[in-house]
Amino acid sequence: MHSPINRDGLLTGRLLRILCLLWLAGVAMRMTLLAVPPVIPLVHEELHLSETQVGLLIGLPLAIFAIAAVPGSLLIARVGTAAAVITGMTIAAIAGAARGTAVDVWTLYAAAIATGFGIAIMQPGLPTLVREWLPSRIALGTIAYSAGMVIGATLPPALTIPFVLPAVGGSWRLAFVLWAVPAILIVPLFYLLSPKRLDRDRRLADTTIAGRWRPAWRNPLIWLLGFTFGSNNSPFFATNAFLGDYLASRGQGAILGVTLVWLNGAQIAALAVIVIMANRLQRRAWPFLLFGPLMLAAFLTLLLVPSPLAVVASAAAIGVATAITMTATLALPPLLSAPGDVAGTAAGMFTVAYGCAIVIPTICGALWDVTGKPWTAFVPLCICAVTLTVLGTIAVRFRPAHELRSSR
Repeated sequence: MHSPINRDGLLTGRLLRILCLLWLAGVAMRMTLLAVPPVIPLVHEELHLSETQVGLLIGLPLAIFAIAAVPGSLLIARVGTAAAVITGMTIAAIAGAARGTAVDVWTLYAAAIATGFGIAIMQPGLPTLVREWLPSRIALGTIAYSAGMVIGATLPPALTIPFVLPAVGGSWRLAFVLWAVPAILIVPLFYLLSPKRLDRDRRLADTTIAGRWRPAWRNPLIWLLGFTFGSNNSPFFATNAFLGDYLASRGQGAILGVTLVWLNGAQIAALAVIVIMANRLQRRAWPFLLFGPLMLAAFLTLLLVPSPLAVVASAAAIGVATAITMTATLALPPLLSAPGDVAGTAAGMFTVAYGCAIVIPTICGALWDVTGKPWTAFVPLCICAVTLTVLGTIAVRFRPAHELRSSR
């Protein structure tokens, strides 16, 4: 008996396989990156980093996300979307392991840059794969890979301190290597199970538009999406970067492990909301109007209420808010772009967003160093929460040029 055909013209079994592949790609895109925050205090002590250098350690890969997003879009046009994603996975996994060989801050930065380069290649690829593989299920495809991103971002913070570090004798170097192993194992699995014929047929059909890999920088949509996503990911990465030293400065270093688990693990709970509300997620303002203010309230609570319970609850709220608004934002490039423009629009969005994401954590660290007051590192993140609320609401109501032409 054959599996039923869904509205994309795919067998249900093949649809599930595609969703699993997108999920695995999302896991690979975050796992090696988020192996850093749990070991920052150890790296800080051994390599004698300043707070500004800690900010750069998180910010440098994000800068490469910005710099390499457009070359990633070009690679998609040249070799195909799936091949570009596989290339990025491989680079990110190998470079993630190489961070464990760092002899000083500069070699650590070099490995972090290489890791960011691999992830940057993947980022415009995943929205493009969603459009190619699931053109009628864009929200579902986006939820699949963003769910993988959440899991990939959750496992290292949740497992490193209680399990991985004890298993490797407290070595942050071996911890990096260990987290790279599942990332590299995803590569052959993704290659073997990818619907290659579908990918090839889509690319042949899109030959006439393959040259539109460059972002149209005059298009206001790219800047609107870029600053919206920058206001989402900057608080997430900066919080992961500074939370350990911030809690240590308040004498609460003992709760870092559980706080990181809730910061990243609460995003799994957010997935339930995302799945249930999938049909109400596309181009809707409610995720930004509800969870932008929630993020702001959580940061203020983190700064003003010193109890451990308040710290953990604030971290959980930040995790939920960033997960839901991330998925809502990632769904916009394939929804608001013409079919041939998805890779270019996504690349432009990531370039702008991750440009913000290196500037903002660096500013956070510099404010702490200059003032000597740990709480000042979180002031830019409060501003991001307000910006996310405003720009996200505007973005979902934006009507791109191709929609205006078709309505005439």
